[in-house]
Amino acid sequence: MKVKTAKEPLIRIAKRTDISTRLSYGIRIASVLIALIACGLAVILITSGKISFFDVYGEMLEGAFGTVRRMKITLRDTCALLCLAVALAPAFKMRFWNIGAEGQALIGALASCVVVKLLPDMNGALLILIMFIASVAAGALWGIIPGFFKATIKANETLFTLMMNYVAIQLVKFFAVLWEKQKGAGVMSTLTTGKLPQLFGVDYGWSIVIILVITVLSYVYMKYSKQGYEIAVVGESENTARYIGINVNKVIVRTMALSGALCGLAGFLLVSGTHHLVKSDIVGGNGFTAIIVAWLAHLNPLVMMLTSFFVSFLDIGTAKIASTCNLNDFASDVVVGIALFIILASEFFINYKVIFTKSNKKVKEGK
Repeated sequence: MKVKTAKEPLIRIAKRTDISTRLSYGIRIASVLIALIACGLAVILITSGKISFFDVYGEMLEGAFGTVRRMKITLRDTCALLCLAVALAPAFKMRFWNIGAEGQALIGALASCVVVKLLPDMNGALLILIMFIASVAAGALWGIIPGFFKATIKANETLFTLMMNYVAIQLVKFFAVLWEKQKGAGVMSTLTTGKLPQLFGVDYGWSIVIILVITVLSYVYMKYSKQGYEIAVVGESENTARYIGINVNKVIVRTMALSGALCGLAGFLLVSGTHHLVKSDIVGGNGFTAIIVAWLAHLNPLVMMLTSFFVSFLDIGTAKIASTCNLNDFASDVVVGIALFIILASEFFINYKVIFTKSNKKVKEGK
């Protein structure tokens, strides 16, 4: 009888059947630490050693928490990102890849400005209420359109929502020129009415409170409501959902209306609570960053508060380093991108394990 050596690959990747909670959280914590170390090394490389390794983290902390004003700005940016991440959670839970949060927020912001321009003599709570309704309705409409076509003709929602971002951007640019404060400036004048009253001594105080309340309500809706259950079932299997009597098309359209409405709310808060005008970059790319925030939190709105804070801290902290070292904003974006890539890569090691083969197996063969 011959003995034949069966060659096996040196490295194999196998899907994990089960993983302890301790190990999964350990991998995530380790990825955050590695990401922070990578940030420090990247900054040293970009600045050609102008700043020491430990000074990197001192500058980041200074940028995010150095003064009371900076702390408030960090909280403001965290909540703005959080609102969009929470808005995306229902759609992603349903396996509807809504890449249009940027456009849905933009169209909500535009709707608020349109209301103010159409009602120049109105002010106070009534005007703010109309702005709120208009923004939420506009955002919901921007979400319903791709939801309807996905439900009826199975249109690709990723491309559909992505293209609608560009439609929203061009609409905002058109009205910005129409309302420009100075001929050729391309920027509209700051609104004098329709501003949320100050809370905690800042214009965006009410925005923070509203977003935190929405986050908690979203968690309850997703986890305990009938509609949240239907979203989860549709996300797992549309056929199973139909079998147990769920109207899948209705759930798709309804969920996208909710997702778009929350994005529209974010747009309203940007106009009424923060910037008091609309421009094509008012959302600042947060509609795309929110996708990462939502996935890092595993679509849990409460956990998104932590992931939103971490991403905002990285963004503001690296921007402070860029300012100190006379770098452009793109340098800070590169550093943040590296950190987020490392953290997202950790999900691979949670779902899969790498197996190293120690030796080749010997297999006996008959004559």
